[in-house]
Amino acid sequence: MTGVGRAVAAARSVLTICCGSRMFDKRPARPRCLALLALMGLHLPLPAAAFLHAKPETVAEHALYLKHCADCHGVDLEGQPDWRSADATGLYPAPPHDETGHTWHHDDAMLLDYISRGGQAVLDDMGVKFTSSMPGFGPVLKEREIEAILDYIKSTWPDHIRDLQAERSDATGN
Repeated sequence: MTGVGRAVAAARSVLTICCGSRMFDKRPARPRCLALLALMGLHLPLPAAAFLHAKPETVAEHALYLKHCADCHGVDLEGQPDWRSADATGLYPAPPHDETGHTWHHDDAMLLDYISRGGQAVLDDMGVKFTSSMPGFGPVLKEREIEAILDYIKSTWPDHIRDLQAERSDATGN
C-alpha cells in the first residue's frame, strides 16, 4: 500500500471509530464528523496532497497569493467591503480578484505592470486621475512570481471569464 493509501485507510478507520460506519454511506455526515475529517486533512502526510488532486504549481501559486496579496484582497479573492466606494481619505479599498471584480477586465501586460510598479505609477503614466493605494511588488517579487500569482487568480475564474481576459490580452499582443 502506498503512503497515500495508508493515510486514507487510517483516516477511514479513525472516522469509523469516532463517527460510525454511517460516515461512508449516502446519508449526510454529522457536523462533528465533518470537523474531524477537516482536522485530519491538516495532518495528512505530504504525499496525500496527490489524493486531493491539487496540482503542485497551483499550490505554490496560491501560497504566493496568500503571502503577498490576501491581506488586502482577501484569502478567497473577495476584496474589501465597499471596494467601489472611496473611503474618508479618498482611497478605494482593494477590489476582489474573483469574477465579481474587475481584474479580468485588464490584459496581462497591464496587470503585470500594475503589480510590479504599483497602481499609482501605472495610472500616472496612463494619465488617469485616480489615487491608488496598490503598492508595487517589483522590489519584492520576481516577474515569474507575479505571473504565478496571476495564474492562480485566473485559475479561480469561470471558463468564460478566463476566455474574455485572454481575448483582451491577445488583442493587445500580450
